[in-house]
Amino acid sequence: MSVAGFKKQFHKASQLLSEKISGAEGTKLDEDFMEMERKIDVTNKSVMELLSKTTEYLQPNPAYRAKLGMLNTVSKIRGQVKSTGYPQTEGLLGDCMLRYGRELGEDSTFGFALVDIGEAMKQMAEVKDSLDISVKQNFIDPLQTLQDKDLKEIGHHLKKLEGRRLDYDYKKKRQGKIPDEEIKQAVEKFEESKELAERSMFNFLENDVEQVSQLSALIEAALDYHRQSLQILEELNNKLQSSITTASNRPKREFKPKSVMTSLETIENQQHNGLTYSSSFKSSDVQVNHTVNGKNEQVSSISFSWPESPESPESSDSTRSSVHMDQPCCRSLYDFEPENEGELGFKEGDIIILTNQIDENWYEGMINGESGFFPINYVEVIVPLPQ
Repeated sequence: MSVAGFKKQFHKASQLLSEKISGAEGTKLDEDFMEMERKIDVTNKSVMELLSKTTEYLQPNPAYRAKLGMLNTVSKIRGQVKSTGYPQTEGLLGDCMLRYGRELGEDSTFGFALVDIGEAMKQMAEVKDSLDISVKQNFIDPLQTLQDKDLKEIGHHLKKLEGRRLDYDYKKKRQGKIPDEEIKQAVEKFEESKELAERSMFNFLENDVEQVSQLSALIEAALDYHRQSLQILEELNNKLQSSITTASNRPKREFKPKSVMTSLETIENQQHNGLTYSSSFKSSDVQVNHTVNGKNEQVSSISFSWPESPESPESSDSTRSSVHMDQPCCRSLYDFEPENEGELGFKEGDIIILTNQIDENWYEGMINGESGFFPINYVEVIVPLPQ
């Protein structure tokens, strides 16, 4: 620093000290200038606070806020990156629901609902990603530019103006000791800095509609996010209500405990219906015991067998209907009592030969030599009809 520069810094410090400690009054600027300076100060503070609170609004997690701040929105918009780089809470919840819903399976009403909700949550996570990108691009980045460029430039002019005011006031109070030419130069520089600062503040405040446009972009992004979320949730709610209605109208299955005897009778019934299975088991004898007065007594000995290879239709009894597992058939899930002529009745667990599909609600089939129609939702298809 030159000697002249050092002297100027000394003059400024001396004047500032006298104002702060001794209560000396410096040159007062006009009220319009002071009001503009106050508004610029408030604007600067508001921008700093808005940048902090907006990122906190988008991402409460501090680690994700840091990643949001480093997000390159230009790369995202151009498709150079596939995600924001951090997970959304909706996506985490969706992943959890999908995992357990798929484990339960689609035959579980609860599992099916979990899958539906999980997929909806994943969609909402994508919508939330879009919100973060949009707000970062159209609100946070412009505000950051405003702070780093326009407000910083105005702050520079005001700081320079304050320095030149202190220099002018110091020399003015020492008029007679300091050459008039130096005082004149100090006045001119003070006036120049005041005009620059005043003009930059005036232009900024006159064009504050740009900040309103940025606020509008924030609200539009939030509105679009909530609109898309509402659509996703409404569709999800309709699915859930439909599932509730379907589950409520479905015939209730009665719990029927199966003993060893019941299992054996089921096997015999399936053999009587003409079912043949391939198995490596030979014949077995099963003794059925029961306890009487604390003593085990043998009640009966039952023999049953599984053939090693499928029987041919010719080898079956002519009074039985032979069902091979390679021909269309189904297993009944519930009892069905025919209410109209032409309907086929059966019990839960019966194997029915499929002969035709009447429409989306009815099959035509045969069991124990009888044929007729029965509802599709009462059975589980084992071998489907050929297309």
